Amino acid sequence: MTLPTLHGRAAWVFTEDDFDIDLIVGIKNIKITDINELAAVTMTSYDPDFARSVARGDLLVGGANFGYGHPHYPAMRAMRHLGVAGVIAESFSPGFFRGEISMGFPLITCPGIRAATQRWDRLRVDWERGVVVNQQSGAALPFEPWSSTERATIEAGGFTPYLKARLARERAAAAA
Repeated sequence: MTLPTLHGRAAWVFTEDDFDIDLIVGIKNIKITDINELAAVTMTSYDPDFARSVARGDLLVGGANFGYGHPHYPAMRAMRHLGVAGVIAESFSPGFFRGEISMGFPLITCPGIRAATQRWDRLRVDWERGVVVNQQSGAALPFEPWSSTERATIEAGGFTPYLKARLARERAAAAA
């Protein structure tokens, strides 16, 4: 298995620390279950054209404790539907981090990324070197590596596929 390619534009740079993830879709919208309707309201209080301007493979950049608050899933479901491939932030709220990693969504902890990135800069996660590269400025910032379980979960596409593969390997080993 391999890690997903993360190479895209910074579709948004969240300037605040302790960003409450529910604000992405608006607290009044977190109960919307239709993904197209949810995607349509994504980031409208920040940029009314966000849903039309984001492209498949784009990334989000955040500050410290990104995802603060209740770890609700609608905001990032909407982002994934719009094509956002991952989030690179100074740090993450622990509940948000665990929840999104378990969904197979890459979250990269990279101190200094917010100050080094402007909206629409092209970013690339270089897994081999352990850096996030801003292709506009040439800056290469080290990111914090994942644990082996976090990495395997992302490679598998989420925690459920990870567990299924692990159980299959264990059954095969026991049968051998």
